[in-house]
Amino acid sequence: MKLLLPIAAFALMGAACSGETAPVTPAPAPVVEAPAPAPAPVEAKDIVDTAVAAGSFNTLVAAVQAAGLESTLRGAGPFTVFAPTDAAFAALPAGTVEDLLKPENKAKLTAILTYHVLPAEVMSTAIGTQTLDPATVEGATVKVVGSSTGVMVNDAKVVTADVDASNGVIHVIDKVLMPPAK
Repeated sequence: MKLLLPIAAFALMGAACSGETAPVTPAPAPVVEAPAPAPAPVEAKDIVDTAVAAGSFNTLVAAVQAAGLESTLRGAGPFTVFAPTDAAFAALPAGTVEDLLKPENKAKLTAILTYHVLPAEVMSTAIGTQTLDPATVEGATVKVVGSSTGVMVNDAKVVTADVDASNGVIHVIDKVLMPPAK
């Protein structure tokens, strides 16, 4: 028995030093996450869709539709639209909007609306502190005055400039522009 004990110890030492190791469980492969899909390109909306989406041009959009100008303002452009808000239309004398929307007043409505449109894209940065007299689609000119405090179009203040659309730009104004009498 005395002889067995050293042999058993020697055998254990030999097994421990034999270089054999227990099988190693491989580490799990790193999880590679697929990249997030690229967002779909956002298609810019035309002037009419941009005005509808804003929610504050319901009267203007209704007038554009009543005048038959919707397809024009959805066209290639480029256009600059001085867009009166619903509040600007509400500030007109009582009954004015309703009267303009009547079929018999379509020519007058068209003249008023086209007086709000330039047949080119004009960003506010192009105005700067200049005074310009661009011709409108209606044919008459508007007086655009840029200053360090903002831009005026005739007697209307641009309250939000450079609202981008796929076929031009919208400048939000606080009054409805009236073309000069012919």
